[in-house]
Amino acid sequence: MTRATSQPADEPIVERIEDVDVATEMQGSFLEYAYSVIYSRALPDARDGLKPVQRRILYQMSEMGLRPDKGHVKSARVVGEVMGKLHPHGDTAIYDALVRMAQAFTLRVPLIDGHGNFGSLDDGPAAPRYTEARLASTALAMTEGLDEDVVDFVPNYDNQLTQPEVLPAAYPNLLVNGAAGIAVGMATNMAPHNLIEVVGAARHLIANPDATLDELMEFVPGPDLPTGGTIVGLAGVKDAYATGRGSFKTRAKVSVEQITARKTGLVVTELPYLVGPEKVIEKIKDGVNAKKINGISDVTDLTDRTNGLRLVIGIKTGFSPDAVLEQLYRLTPLEDSFNINNVALVDGGPQTLGLRELLQVYVGHRISVVTRRSEYRLARRRERLHLVDGLLIAILDIDEVIQLIRGSDDTAAARSRLMEVFDLSQVQAEYILELQLRRLTKFSRIELETERDKLRAEIAELEALLASRHRIEALVSDELAETAERYGTPRRTLLTDARPSIAGAAAKRAAAAALEVADVPCRVFLSVTGRIARVDLPEGAEGAPTITVPARRSKHDAIASTLDTTSRAEIGAVTSRGRLIRFTPVDLPMLPPTSVQLGAGVKVADYLALPNRDERVLAIVSLDADRSIAIGTKQGVVKRVATGGYPNKPEFEVIGLKAGDEVVGAVQGDESDELVFVASDAQLLRFSASSVRPQGCPAGGMAGINLGSGAHVIHFTSISADETADSVVVTVAASTDTLLGTDPGSAKVSDFAEFPAKGRATGGVRAQRFLKGEDALHLAWVGPSPALAVGPDGSTRELPDSGAKRDGSGQPLESVVAAVGRRVG
Repeated sequence: MTRATSQPADEPIVERIEDVDVATEMQGSFLEYAYSVIYSRALPDARDGLKPVQRRILYQMSEMGLRPDKGHVKSARVVGEVMGKLHPHGDTAIYDALVRMAQAFTLRVPLIDGHGNFGSLDDGPAAPRYTEARLASTALAMTEGLDEDVVDFVPNYDNQLTQPEVLPAAYPNLLVNGAAGIAVGMATNMAPHNLIEVVGAARHLIANPDATLDELMEFVPGPDLPTGGTIVGLAGVKDAYATGRGSFKTRAKVSVEQITARKTGLVVTELPYLVGPEKVIEKIKDGVNAKKINGISDVTDLTDRTNGLRLVIGIKTGFSPDAVLEQLYRLTPLEDSFNINNVALVDGGPQTLGLRELLQVYVGHRISVVTRRSEYRLARRRERLHLVDGLLIAILDIDEVIQLIRGSDDTAAARSRLMEVFDLSQVQAEYILELQLRRLTKFSRIELETERDKLRAEIAELEALLASRHRIEALVSDELAETAERYGTPRRTLLTDARPSIAGAAAKRAAAAALEVADVPCRVFLSVTGRIARVDLPEGAEGAPTITVPARRSKHDAIASTLDTTSRAEIGAVTSRGRLIRFTPVDLPMLPPTSVQLGAGVKVADYLALPNRDERVLAIVSLDADRSIAIGTKQGVVKRVATGGYPNKPEFEVIGLKAGDEVVGAVQGDESDELVFVASDAQLLRFSASSVRPQGCPAGGMAGINLGSGAHVIHFTSISADETADSVVVTVAASTDTLLGTDPGSAKVSDFAEFPAKGRATGGVRAQRFLKGEDALHLAWVGPSPALAVGPDGSTRELPDSGAKRDGSGQPLESVVAAVGRRVG
């Protein structure tokens, strides 16, 4: 390799070529570059925890007076000041460092108070011309005391200005805020910690210099990340505290919540350190598309500035939320690793430090800061005391001092004569010559004597402090405690010894098998008040297992419909608008079979998300059974839906209703059952189900009951041959002129066997004779005895005894009956 050298301009140009060894040149250049990166850019100082660019930003903002009680200024102005005076690199690096110190999700204790868009975990910040900044109050603790010679100052890049070699740092910033950087041949990655915990460990180390790592970990049990989350497994954390290297896993904070009445979801409120919600959503979508993640229906990001992070992950029906969550921990950033590599500059060289070493370096730095501060203050007070003593001498004989000065030819002569006559130093003489006449009062003398006594006491205190290392250490400890009290916040990250997820093949197979909820026998209950729940039944139970109910009836316990099925089977809900809605009971509230109380169930309208408030669920039916669904409408139409021809849709019509008509009852049964209509004019009609030909879903049915003028159907059901003898007819009459729900009316309970069967499309027989003032039935129910009546609030009501005449009058009720159903059991 050759190198050409140039000559001075006034000499003839003579080309001179030097031979240089390429290996030597590359080695030297590489070492210079590596030195620059390691010492001037990438690695933090173990004393203040700052890289050079961060230190220069804080110092320059302090010099600019950008305190927390002042207004924000443009970030571009700060960048320009730092770049022009202290940092000879690009503005991008300076602004990136400023942004990082302002992000609450990056630093545990932010040092910059930013105003504007300083970015998020998923998006970068706005340009520096759009954002504003000033120092945070915590930054003042980092720079406090710079004017008291507490640290060395070094020249800037062009030797025109000076800058601090290190900041005083009133708290262990390196441990509190962590650090990250890539140098040449080495890198650093340090986790943030809780300020109160770190200060507690530092104070313990000051009081006990031989403290062990286990003792220090009683104060600092683990990192405290700005975004919270959960650290699982602390073995790697202890390794890092012992050797400076280790790793741990963080998990998001996730709760299983009922998103809607029918849908369960995983709600994420805290994410692992430096993981954004968009990254999580992207990984979930990739996993679902690749069929590696199962059981996810949708992901919604509801994060905002008011409520913070809220990521809602919908779970498909039939999947276990806990199993899906474990799958997400394995395959998405909801569980993330953090590798600790505690590399920092100590005495100008990079070192890998454990927890104890990091605290020792910081404590040594603070002792040095407090010592130099005390020495500076002692020197300033001694200087001031020297001047005060001189003034007191002059004031005691002020007339002679004035005469001496007036008799001198010039300032130098006056100074010399003062020093000679009053035995003053040159500094004291100069100060007296500069004395203002207004100071020459008797009050000035009193003030000077008071100041002298105060200065002597402060000097004695500072001398005693500097003479005792123990007192210096105690002062350092007390100042740390004050800082922790002022800026400390509670811990955000939960520490657990739980085992992290294992992404091995065997673990994946086991997790996949356990994702779905087991398909177990269950019984679904629908109350007359519109609540739905399920009870799991013992596997292998024959017939209808007995379900125990409390002796004291609770609200909402009257049953409108029941169905024996399995938890993952698809069943249907028939509504008053003639629709059938498919659903599975796996997500229904599960009641214990020993205490079935439907008040603990969920509203079926909310569970199925019915769009119209006036649409009601009348019955729950099986879609796999051979039994057909019988439907009765308000206008007296009856229909049996043919089995096996249901459309493969989430919801569909099971009857074509005429204008103004609606379904009043639906029930599943056989051809041997009897269908029953009860009309508002107290007519009851029972006829064989076999007289109704099954039809497809779009069909509109056929005539069921011949209604009288102005009458309409208020109840429809079916009674099997086995239930005929034990069934009763409950009717409640009232006046149509009174407001519904205000007149209790009269009720009658008759045996169903008393009502003769008639043909389809006839008028039936009378079910109740009206009392004076009554003109219609507003409620009727036919079913197995005993019947259970409930009020508008779902609480139970008393009914008359059964056995009344078929066409007899009712007995007055004490309170309003809103609905009647069968009892649980």
